[in-house]
Amino acid sequence: MSTQAATRAPRSTKGAARRTGPGPGAWTVGRLARVVTMLFVAAIFVFPMVGFIAMAFRDNDNVQAGKDGFLGLGGVSWDNAVFSWSQVNGFGPNGGLFTQWMTNSLIVAGSGAIIAVVAALPAGYAMARLRYRGRRLMLIVTLITMVMPNTVLVIPLFLEVNAVGAVGELWPVAVIMGFFPFGVYLSYIHYLTTMPAELVEAARLDGLSEVSIFLRIALPISKQATVLVVFFAFVANWTNFFLPLALLSSNQDNKTVSIGLQELIGASPLFNPTVAAGLDVKLYMPQLAMATFLSMLPLLAVFIFAQRYLIRGETVGAVKG
Repeated sequence: MSTQAATRAPRSTKGAARRTGPGPGAWTVGRLARVVTMLFVAAIFVFPMVGFIAMAFRDNDNVQAGKDGFLGLGGVSWDNAVFSWSQVNGFGPNGGLFTQWMTNSLIVAGSGAIIAVVAALPAGYAMARLRYRGRRLMLIVTLITMVMPNTVLVIPLFLEVNAVGAVGELWPVAVIMGFFPFGVYLSYIHYLTTMPAELVEAARLDGLSEVSIFLRIALPISKQATVLVVFFAFVANWTNFFLPLALLSSNQDNKTVSIGLQELIGASPLFNPTVAAGLDVKLYMPQLAMATFLSMLPLLAVFIFAQRYLIRGETVGAVKG
């Protein structure tokens, strides 16, 4: 008995020591250091964004004088924002050119995203679940086109569009933006990891054709992949600069907002006093910040809509079965 009591004593002491240690939610030195580091890194990204958005709601005189306090938040007012918008929207021969550019961007980016998802899902399914000659070659070509810079493709695309006489039109830009190899690869990974090969074989034994298998079995489980392809395609199309610059610069009314922002900057007295002297509107830093902030809102709206699918979709391709 004495031997057993002697051997049990250290266990109780060790258990008591374990119980008196810091709990899972306790503030240790390591946890405090991690929180401070994360807050510091977050501040590096958040502070410039807050200052930039506040710039759109400030008066230009106070901006040039360096007033309005920390990040310019002291000079933020709705009246300043209304004035900045009147200047931005008044740009152009008859005004309203910025609104037209935003509409054009919505048309080409939205149409390109729809075409991308319509083309990417069948292509990804075919490469993942069908067996045919040249399948591996198609996958390699898809991977190569993913890493190919846009600047390399702009000149050949311009020559092709010019050959059909469609330079300055929106529809060829939307069609070309529908070519989205990353969406094809994302769909390929989706069907390869979430759709078992046994399920496809069972459907074939039941007499379904390949088209019916895709429409009745593959598509219903593709909601997450569809949202991901639409999101990434829309963001890529909206921020695309070289393609609209090459194909739409000849038509002022059909420009997108990505190249329109460049024109606004070029018409500002801050960067080009000679050109700005002949304009009725004056675009200073608050007006340029307002135009840039408005151009970001569609991307923010799409991100908010797709964020729960993005969180789930980050594991696509990580688990097979």
